Amino acid sequence: MSSSSSQSLRIGIVGFGTFGQFLAKTMIKQGHSLSATSRSDYSDLCLQMGIHFYRDVSAFLAADIDVIVLCTSILSLSEVVGSMPLASLKRPSLFVDVLSVKEHPRELLLRELPVHSDILCTHPMFGPVTGKNGWKGLTFMYDKVRIRNEAICSGFIQIFAGEGCKMVEMTCEEHDKAAAKSQFITHTIGRTLAEMDIKSTPIDTKGFQELVKLKETMIGNSFDLFSGLFVYNRFASQELENLEHALQKVKETLVERMNEEKGQEKN
Repeated sequence: MSSSSSQSLRIGIVGFGTFGQFLAKTMIKQGHSLSATSRSDYSDLCLQMGIHFYRDVSAFLAADIDVIVLCTSILSLSEVVGSMPLASLKRPSLFVDVLSVKEHPRELLLRELPVHSDILCTHPMFGPVTGKNGWKGLTFMYDKVRIRNEAICSGFIQIFAGEGCKMVEMTCEEHDKAAAKSQFITHTIGRTLAEMDIKSTPIDTKGFQELVKLKETMIGNSFDLFSGLFVYNRFASQELENLEHALQKVKETLVERMNEEKGQEKN
């Protein structure tokens, strides 16, 4: 059973796509008051969910909101934040991003937001598929970039801690270094397997079944997410090179062994 947050927050979501909706369900369940704005019209869905939907971003920013959660894609964050009429903000709010890269939003928000706005960079390491049966044991990374109102920040972090997430506090740079070696490489391998068009066979090993599952999971994610992990994580290029070098090394080792074996056969 999930534990609700001790503090009821007024939360505004910018970008009410699949991930925004996914987060909203748990936030509502915990008793928080939600509003949303998005380029697409989600007014009917928000009405069903008990969320106030704003077509006008100025009116959204002028509402009495404690926390503004940016649920845009990596590729569109700069455009979305750059086009927000931030002068409409009624009072200092905590801005939270949930992107899969961290240095990019950190630098952008520090540059674009008013100096009195708090900034929390986060990465819930799960989504609608992996988190469909609850968030217990799933990782939530966060970096308190600029926090003056500790109560609001702690209240937001409690949303995830209260659901049993594994809470990891680290810097945005540490996150991107680790994510380039893990998340980006996972997506790259999955996309590579898709390019090879691997499919199940009647004699699949367990290992191969896992590879097919990985391929299907990765191509289920948008290419915008995959390209964002590469374009906006400065450590990703090196990891891609490391992968290429590793594959070349494995190939050279195999060819060397093949030549040795064939040479022995002739002798």
